[in-house]
Amino acid sequence: MNEMFLSINSIFEAILFFDIFFGTMEGTSFPFVVSLLIVGGVYLTLKMGFVNLRMFGHSLAIVRGKYKTREDKGLISPFQSLATALSATVGIGNIAAVSIAISLGGAGAAFWMIMAGFLGMTLKFTEVTLSLKYREFLPDGTIMGGGMEYLSRGLADKGMEKTGKIMAVVFAFFMILGALGAGNTFQISQSLAIMQGQIPLLNEFPWVFGVVMAGITGLVIIGGIKRIAHVAEKIVPIMVIFYLLMVFWVLGTYFTAIPDAFVLIFNEAFTPTAVTGGIFGAMIQGFQRAVFSNEAGLGSAGIAHSASRVKYPIRQGLVSLYEPFIDTVVVCTMTALVIILTGSYLGGTEALDAAIAAKQGAVITSTAFGSVVSWFPTVLGFAIFMFAFSTMISWAYYGERAWVYIFGLRTSIIYKLIFLGFIVIATIVDTGTMVDFSSILFLALAIPNIFGLLIMSGDVRKMLTEYMRKLKSGELDDEAIRD
Repeated sequence: MNEMFLSINSIFEAILFFDIFFGTMEGTSFPFVVSLLIVGGVYLTLKMGFVNLRMFGHSLAIVRGKYKTREDKGLISPFQSLATALSATVGIGNIAAVSIAISLGGAGAAFWMIMAGFLGMTLKFTEVTLSLKYREFLPDGTIMGGGMEYLSRGLADKGMEKTGKIMAVVFAFFMILGALGAGNTFQISQSLAIMQGQIPLLNEFPWVFGVVMAGITGLVIIGGIKRIAHVAEKIVPIMVIFYLLMVFWVLGTYFTAIPDAFVLIFNEAFTPTAVTGGIFGAMIQGFQRAVFSNEAGLGSAGIAHSASRVKYPIRQGLVSLYEPFIDTVVVCTMTALVIILTGSYLGGTEALDAAIAAKQGAVITSTAFGSVVSWFPTVLGFAIFMFAFSTMISWAYYGERAWVYIFGLRTSIIYKLIFLGFIVIATIVDTGTMVDFSSILFLALAIPNIFGLLIMSGDVRKMLTEYMRKLKSGELDDEAIRD
């Protein structure tokens, strides 16, 4: 126990070093949550022996169903869990957050987003593994998992029952408000701004968009995790491929300039520039927006993954490695290249300057695509619509599980109706303050979550070591069901 708290103390000393040293060095304050995510990610990556690299191939085999066993327990397949979690992360953040990060932090912010994705893979692995270890099967057949469960039950196992319960309730409260803001109104406000440019009717009657989105979202979320997973596994691969085809078209147009773009990204990641706040201005923007996109370290994805049919908690943790990789290392990097190659993040027109000032990232990205092919913004509008929809159905489930944790199973329908109501409200009133406030709470999820991950990381490492022993001995192959 003493060794555990010495390790945690060292972590927080490192966080304090980030804030004081870098703040003195460049005259800027390093946000505590960003410091926490960086130091926690580095610590866990080293402690887990770079699991985000060495187990990548095995993770793919699990996703493909190679290691199914007769002892698997859960509601949905590992792939469906991954698709559901990806539907929450691969969304407006990949389109809007990337352009905001680069417009505020310079091209170098893209490098730090990639680094955040790399470290986020281990954060995600740790929190998902704990979600499976401490998940709870409820009387109605649903499953409760995520940060609420492993903070309360996991810390109780460490002799910190009261602390764990308090942290779990705080986490759940943040999750509810984060779902209504970042997972709902932010998605609607960003997507509405694009759709109004493609459908003039929405400029006069924006509530129509809200009613349509609320209607189709309600049809899915009322059916619970099984219906959400069924929809997610169908639309996530399609929308990612659809979006990347557009990206490849732009990259093909600027093919000869791609190497220069990577050089610019790397140089600005380590070159102080006063306009963007220096090296750590780029780092702050990169990590903040990456977390907003991939949610690694927030404890949210474990809610979706906890419903997975698996025997070993480690197994779904390994599946989750693909989440930050696909979301940030692949999709966000592709978006960053489009933004940088087209130069849209630099502004130059009245519309672009206004979008940058208002942090309307979706408009910046749309302008970038439109500069290459005039009708791409129309196609992007459809992609944004799908991204927003997929994110909302997953975050509706995340918030509902947090609501159930605090208020009980019988009241879950109340939360669902509130969530759907906020979709419509977001189209008829200014929700800027609500989005900003909920975004702060969204990132604040990392504080109780990473505290719990650090305390329980030793348990995860032991589970990983045991799983690796069984894998190397052939025991896992022997127990797998042969098709």
